[in-house]
Formats: sequence, structure tokens, C-alpha cells
Amino acid sequence: MLTRKQSELLRFIHERLKETGVPPSFEEMKDALDLRSKSGIHRLILALEERGFIRRLANRARALEVLRLPESTTPVASRGRKFSPSVIEGNLGRVRAPAPEDEAERATIAIPVMGRIAAGTPISALQNRSHTINLPPDLLPPGDHYGLEVRGDSMIEAGIFDGDTVVIRKQDTAETGDIVVALIDDEEATLKRLRKRGASIALEAANPAYETRIFGPDRVRIQGKLVSLIRKY
Repeated sequence: MLTRKQSELLRFIHERLKETGVPPSFEEMKDALDLRSKSGIHRLILALEERGFIRRLANRARALEVLRLPESTTPVASRGRKFSPSVIEGNLGRVRAPAPEDEAERATIAIPVMGRIAAGTPISALQNRSHTINLPPDLLPPGDHYGLEVRGDSMIEAGIFDGDTVVIRKQDTAETGDIVVALIDDEEATLKRLRKRGASIALEAANPAYETRIFGPDRVRIQGKLVSLIRKY
């Protein structure tokens, strides 16, 4: 699976190649995806190349070849249209509030594990469904849930270690002090504690070796809140 921005860029390149036979320039890609700089396009191109969706041809300017399309891609918007990008899409583990008469009948809930999340330096947002884990509903609040494998040590003082699996309830709001999955600039995801500082948003590590990062509210989108953690010994 691809992130929303990766899918948009792949579709844009594919459509331009079909129309003209020439891939778009980085400036055209930046405008089409409404990004602030071409550095974001470079990261998206690299991610698509690493995942085997495109190939850059050597010794040719602006030479890109689309190798394949995902089963489902989101068409790129016309300029100026805003999307609400999401790290995780698709069918998630849903927990509903049980009725008293069927409480004894509840089965475990299959939670999809959707890839890795950085607890440290932000990494590219992923949507790769690798496997599922089964949890009893008693451990989960109502809502849609997904799991992420933790990479990094920036949340160790919150009891979250490299190799743990965090269970996230999908939601787009959070309160100060919540540990959240945050999508930065529609491109990179990280697991941090949220602090609201006036109109700004601070993403706070739980490790003194890492600095708190502060962003404007338009640069951060909440993708979910930590509700549980799984550790293998």
C-alpha cells in the first residue's frame, strides 16, 4: 500500500505519460500535489522507486517509467484542491460497544498491523499490511484500530521500546498529553506525545536525547491515539 501523497504522485505521473509521453517536471509535480518544496517530491519519488512502482532511467533528464500501479490508487487532484491524507486506510479492526446480551459471545478482534512507525527520527508513512494480531475486545475501546511496529527509542521513558507493537485507535483529534501517530507535512509519520502550545503543536519525545519538535497546526495531522501496547519477550 502507498500513502495518499505517494498514490497521488504515481497517478499524476502515469496520466501525464499517457497524455504526452513525457513525465512531468518536479516543479509540475510540486504544484499538482500542492507541496511547499521540491524536496518533498524527491522523497516521494524515492519511496515509489524503493517500492517498485517507478524506475528512474539513467542519463536522461526527467526520465521516469511507471512499472506498475497499486490495486487502488487515489487520482491526483486538480491544483488547489486539498486532501485529508491518512497514514492508514482500508479495513481496520473495529470494536463496537457490546450489548449486555451478547457480551459473553464476543470473539477476539483481528487488528491489522500496517507496517512500522518511528519512535525517533520520522520515517516515511507506511500502509503495508504485514499481518494481524488478535486481541480481546476488553483491551480496546470502541472504534477502528490498527497496529504499528515501533522502530526507535525516543519513547522509552513512556514504556515504549524498539520492537514493541502499538495499537492505535484511528481518530483525527487528540488532547494534550496523548501519545499519537502524527503525520508531518503529509509525508512522514512518527509516534510522539502531543502538546498544544497556543496555535502551535509540539511533538514531544519521552527520551531526553531527543528534542521536542514544534510545528504550525497546518503541518501536523493526527492519525490516531495509542490505546494499547504489545511486547514479545
